[in-house]
Amino acid sequence: MTKKITFQTILDALLDESKPFPPRFLYHFSDIEPGQLSRLLKTWPQVSVTRQRALLEDMKELAENDTLFSFEDLARALLADPDPQVRILALRLLWECDDTKLAPTFLGILLEDSDFNVRAAAATALGLFVYLGELEEIPAQIHQRVEHNLLAVARSNDQSLVRRRALEALGSSSRPEVADLIATAYQEKEADWKASALFAIGRSLNERWEKQVLSSLRNQNKVILLEAIRAAGELALASARPILLDLLADEEDVETQHEIIWVLTKIGGEGVRDQLEELLEMAEDDEEAEFIEEALENLDFTEDISGFELFNIEDK
Repeated sequence: MTKKITFQTILDALLDESKPFPPRFLYHFSDIEPGQLSRLLKTWPQVSVTRQRALLEDMKELAENDTLFSFEDLARALLADPDPQVRILALRLLWECDDTKLAPTFLGILLEDSDFNVRAAAATALGLFVYLGELEEIPAQIHQRVEHNLLAVARSNDQSLVRRRALEALGSSSRPEVADLIATAYQEKEADWKASALFAIGRSLNERWEKQVLSSLRNQNKVILLEAIRAAGELALASARPILLDLLADEEDVETQHEIIWVLTKIGGEGVRDQLEELLEMAEDDEEAEFIEEALENLDFTEDISGFELFNIEDK
């Protein structure tokens, strides 16, 4: 008979830093009950900062790999934690949470937190509310307040990272001021600013930026190149296809290769399937083969959608 694990057993394991924290215990923090959360928070200050951070990193990875797990209740409670890195990790656990009650909390952190890295993470978290506001899925008042404050921060004298994250968060906004900010950032000499501009361009879903994206696909700076590749995928730029196919043939960096492959599956078109099937035949290990097979499945989806849209157009 399997012995039932009590929550006290989990708390004891958390405090016993002579042993690694059992990964199977992480599941008990998902959708945690109020009483258990209260007990955890009372125990939390006794846990070393190193273990706190590692625990939240593991939660983030678990939530990313399986959407059935949610650590939002704990993350909300840790937004005011004394350790800046814990606050950042708590924000990251909430990046996909669309609860509008979080918007003012994130704004408070963006405007008032003493650590600029935390302020930058809060700016990123607010990007979801800009997007939802454009879709009219949240109250206009919240949308406008979020945009207003992000615009103010993007134009402020705050740390460069905070201003760049504010610009990125504004990417999906249709306000004309945002396009001006993106254009200015793109012209900056610093690679990080150009990369942030390209990130915002990808979120804009506006093909007006086609020229900038295509130009950046030939940039030798890896940070800029990766953001340009992603932007080409978000905009589904058919004009980027031949450049991306050329890049794929010459690129040796695995991370960049994978970004190109996935973006090509979002664009589709002539030569893409042939290239991916050839890469599948040449795959040197199961992991690489699995990734390319997933990419081919995504290409199937893209082609199905394209065919459906074409059918609708021709049917009218």
